[in-house]
Amino acid sequence: MTSVEVSLKEMMAGVDGALGAAVVDYTSGMALGTLGGGKGLDLTVAAAGNTDVIRSEVRTMEHLGLKGQIEDILITLEKQYHLMRLVAGRNGNGLFLYLVLDKTRSNLAMARHQLKKVEEQLEV
Repeated sequence: MTSVEVSLKEMMAGVDGALGAAVVDYTSGMALGTLGGGKGLDLTVAAAGNTDVIRSEVRTMEHLGLKGQIEDILITLEKQYHLMRLVAGRNGNGLFLYLVLDKTRSNLAMARHQLKKVEEQLEV
């Protein structure tokens, strides 16, 4: 099992074109840790905003009576991918992994694979 800090490093190092990563508690909207980002990408603000996206999708699924769990949510921008993966299991309830990618340099399938791998190892 890996810590938040190690998980963030694995998210960034494991995917070409990674611009920033965060582990976020969507019950509070607080980032438990961030890595990368910068002037044009405030990961703390993005984590809080994307918490609303996660909450909305969870509520929508409940209203529709859809069974199963959300694996990931993708937001595609002109130059970036914003990938969010909900953490399953007893240790990750209420958490999601958030990875921002340069659209021209990254492989979305590999990013999804890497986030799944990190999720399986995360210990909070």
